[in-house]
Amino acid sequence: MNTPIASAALIPAGNNVLALGFSGNLGNIDAYISAVNRLPMLTHEEEVSLARRLRENNDLAAAQALVLSHLRLVVSIARGYLGYGLAHADLIQEGNIGLMKAVKRFDPDQGVRLVSYAMHWIKAEMHEYILKNWRLVKVATTKAQRKLFFNLRSHKVGLDSMTPAQVDSLARTLNVKPEEVIEMETRLSGRDIALEAPTDDEDDKFAPIAYLSSDMNEPTKVLEAKQYDRLQSEGLEAALGKLDARSRRIVEARWLANDDGSGATLHDLADEFGVSAERIRQIESVALKKMKGTLAAYA
Repeated sequence: MNTPIASAALIPAGNNVLALGFSGNLGNIDAYISAVNRLPMLTHEEEVSLARRLRENNDLAAAQALVLSHLRLVVSIARGYLGYGLAHADLIQEGNIGLMKAVKRFDPDQGVRLVSYAMHWIKAEMHEYILKNWRLVKVATTKAQRKLFFNLRSHKVGLDSMTPAQVDSLARTLNVKPEEVIEMETRLSGRDIALEAPTDDEDDKFAPIAYLSSDMNEPTKVLEAKQYDRLQSEGLEAALGKLDARSRRIVEARWLANDDGSGATLHDLADEFGVSAERIRQIESVALKKMKGTLAAYA
């Protein structure tokens, strides 16, 4: 993402509350933070007045003033999430989105300052961004997992695994199961691994795609394969054994002579047994029904 950049155009003309404003384009994060910290804070009366103008008249200039005066709050909160390895500028940008959402929904008559109300929206946007971008595979999807994700790092001491006592203590603090703490710690200690082989020629590197188990090892696939093998061996032999010699000869010649299914024709067998092709078809039909009944015991 791009660095959050603001310019003088963002400041409403004639706005005395934000007289300092930004001067020109800000090309890097340090310049942005420096400019944000120079913006004056609003008094409680100014904040209430601007919020009412926005709420009652949809005054976008008032919304702009509320957002700009609280940009430093976003910068401050973003610093607390730098340990996740994501760019500070990206965290600030997501936090600014949360700030704008808070300003849009802020009710000045509730007796709460915007800074307290906006904090939850800012953190929510940053949390969502971190969860989406920290790993290729999401590590937290449920509410309990999200709580664990953002609290586990601060409760761990060092890089060693948590002791059973620490696991139990954190589980009680966050009102989750110890098993969930252990699972999240395992997820956090892992890392993303490329499925495909690396691009270099080192022989000692093997990508997961080379050793991941085949879906044929899945239990239902194994059972299906065993059942098929049993039908092919025991079942088929038992079914053929129930037939008389002529019927067995017809079935074998028609269906089991060649692997590609190109067996004898009805007319070929009719000439062999000295009967009509229709009679061969009838014998074949009866034989297949009898075999089906026998094979049902092996299914």
